[in-house]
Amino acid sequence: NFFFFFVSLIILEAFYRMEDLKYLYFVIFFMIYMLVLFANVTVIIVVISNKVLHKPMHIFLCNLAVNGIYGSTALLPPLLATLMSPPHEVSLACCQAQTYFLHTYAIIEFTILSVMCYDRYVAICYPLQYHTIMTITKVYKLIAFSWGYPLVAFALFFILSLRLTHCRNIIGRVYCSNYSLVKLSCDDTNVVSAIGLLSVVVYTFPQLVMTFYSYVHILKICFTATKDSKIKALKTCTPHLFAILNYSVGCFFEIVQSRFDTSYLPFETQIFMSLYFLIFPPILNPAIYGLSVQALRGNIFRLCGSKNKLLPLK
Repeated sequence: NFFFFFVSLIILEAFYRMEDLKYLYFVIFFMIYMLVLFANVTVIIVVISNKVLHKPMHIFLCNLAVNGIYGSTALLPPLLATLMSPPHEVSLACCQAQTYFLHTYAIIEFTILSVMCYDRYVAICYPLQYHTIMTITKVYKLIAFSWGYPLVAFALFFILSLRLTHCRNIIGRVYCSNYSLVKLSCDDTNVVSAIGLLSVVVYTFPQLVMTFYSYVHILKICFTATKDSKIKALKTCTPHLFAILNYSVGCFFEIVQSRFDTSYLPFETQIFMSLYFLIFPPILNPAIYGLSVQALRGNIFRLCGSKNKLLPLK
């Protein structure tokens, strides 16, 4: 326990392999952060500024954009600062804070996507009762669940990780994660690891049930619906399916990167895999929904193409 007091700094070892091209990496990550901010802030402004877009689907999309900014800000500014400041160290407290922010970002992302799936289920399966079911009160409750559940649920588990002492201080990545911190511990981590696996079920089970239930019923409706109804349902669900696929690919990369030895892969590939779920959903979600949702697309074009105030959708 005495050695624990000396482990006040965490070295992010991957940055040493980026030294030769650190200015190029800085420009790339800085431009990515600016793109994330621009895309998601644009969506937020468009939704807030136009009362026509004050509908459940657009409100949930606005929250997805806020979460994209939340996760990207937890990742990219610290990454840029550490990249340009040898010896590429961060304090243990900052590392733990980043771990909490990034993990809650990931859970919130999945939760909002599952809530959006439920919204599509109601819109397709109960079109006449949609406004009766998806009241503003219910929308607020779903939003509160999307943010409150991940923030509280992960905090309860993360307290266990915070109590671990650390005998090592080198993480072979460009950001901190809970699994990386646990591996630095000199304590017996079997209990924490077991609870960690159980917590994954707790974090994802309600969302998986909601997503599976919604799409099973949507498919049932599609099998018996007319051709026009099927096309409409497909257009309604396609953006959401792309968003879920994009998020799932990132989670798959993260699992492979964290749990298996990927040292045989090129360094750039390892960086890409580790950052995918933190960078690409915040970039692609505004593009996916902004281009595919007609009401949103029209207002984004108005906002970007006009110096005047945002015009209402007719």
